[in-house]
Amino acid sequence: MCGRAFSQSSNLGTHMKRVHSGDKPCKCRVCDKAFSQSGDLSSHMRFHTGDKPYKCHVCNIKAFSTSQNLTYHVRTHTGEKPFECTVCGKRFTQPSNLTSHSTVHSGLRPYKCHVCGKAFSRSGSLNEHVKVHSDEKQHSCSLCDKSFKHASGLKQHKRSAHNDSEPFPCPVCGTVFTATGELKRHVRSHAGAKPFSCSHCTCSYAYRSVLKQHLLTSHNERTLLICDICLTRFSDRADYDGHVFRHQGMKPYVCSECPKRFWTARRLRQHQLVHSDFKQFCCFFL
Repeated sequence: MCGRAFSQSSNLGTHMKRVHSGDKPCKCRVCDKAFSQSGDLSSHMRFHTGDKPYKCHVCNIKAFSTSQNLTYHVRTHTGEKPFECTVCGKRFTQPSNLTSHSTVHSGLRPYKCHVCGKAFSRSGSLNEHVKVHSDEKQHSCSLCDKSFKHASGLKQHKRSAHNDSEPFPCPVCGTVFTATGELKRHVRSHAGAKPFSCSHCTCSYAYRSVLKQHLLTSHNERTLLICDICLTRFSDRADYDGHVFRHQGMKPYVCSECPKRFWTARRLRQHQLVHSDFKQFCCFFL
């Protein structure tokens, strides 16, 4: 059934009975969860005891309750990513990350925010998004008394206020960015690179969002979102949601530093720079 091989017929018989028959005789006395093999039960019990016997030999810091989790962690040091997406070629250190990534290509967004209705393909993205509607600040700076809703906000604060890490300046115009991905997208404006090509005509664009708009307006491709009130058309869900909120008078995105509220998460992120010491645009003339 699964292709696993054994040196003795008795071991094969035990495997068939426990794995493929649905028989799970090994039961946890703490939470009643059942397992087909005693080894799986032993690994599970470590979640209750907090025992982490598998320590990383590379960083000597991280420890894990199972050898498999240790294997996944070590790959972050070695750069090994054996699990490849068959659609875009992106690679991952563990199969669960590949499974989560695959939802991006399927278009499914089963995780919906109960406050604003925005949908996500991953539960982690939804959990991070929900914090926007709350005043709770879980991420505290270890160098001062400031706290933030999101880990990204704390990271940006450390870069700007405590010089925790060097920013990423553009080698052409000197504009400074907090992430390499933002810098790469910006550099395209100087290099004239247009990696996003239309499949219907010869048009190419520097940004994926511009290509999406072109496909919608010129070739009537991609999901068309139409406002029921004013019939304005959108190709981007975030833009559509923000537009609808304006009609409804809703501003569900709350700033963690002041009482200001916004229609979209994008506007909120732009506003939060006001509370940061980080200055994104630098003059490069002497």
